[in-house]
Amino acid sequence: MTVLVTDTGFGPETWDAGFTALDDAAAGTTSLDVASDTDPAVLLTQLDGVTMIRVDFPSFADGRGFTIARQLRLAGYNGRLRAKGHVISDQYAMARRCGFDEVEISDDLASRQPEKDWLFRADWQSHDYQARMRGAAAV
Repeated sequence: MTVLVTDTGFGPETWDAGFTALDDAAAGTTSLDVASDTDPAVLLTQLDGVTMIRVDFPSFADGRGFTIARQLRLAGYNGRLRAKGHVISDQYAMARRCGFDEVEISDDLASRQPEKDWLFRADWQSHDYQARMRGAAAV
C-alpha cells in the first residue's frame, strides 16, 4: 500500500484510472508513469490529454524528478503532478515549490517519517529564502 502526502497530511490513494508507462503511451492516455531519467523535452511532446503524471524518485538523492516537475510547470502543464518513491519529508517543500501537487510514499516510509514530519514542511510558501528576505525588509 501507499500513502499520499499533501499539504493537509496523509491520505489514501485518490487516483483510480491507473498509470501508463511513458514508453507504452498511446492516443487517449490520461495518466503517465515517468522515470527519473526522462528527458523533459521529450515528455512535453506527449502531454495531449494527460491529466496526471507520476514521476519516480528511485532514491532520495536523485533530484532529477524535481527538474522534470519544474520544466513541466514552466511549459504550462497544469494537470496533476505526483512524486513517487523515495522522497523524504525534508524534501517536501522543494517538491511543492517545483510543482508537485502531492507525494506518494510507501507505508514503510510513512511509519519512519510520520505525518507530523511532513506537516511541519507543509507551509512551504512562507518558509523559503525569498519569503524570509521580504519579511526582513518589512521590519
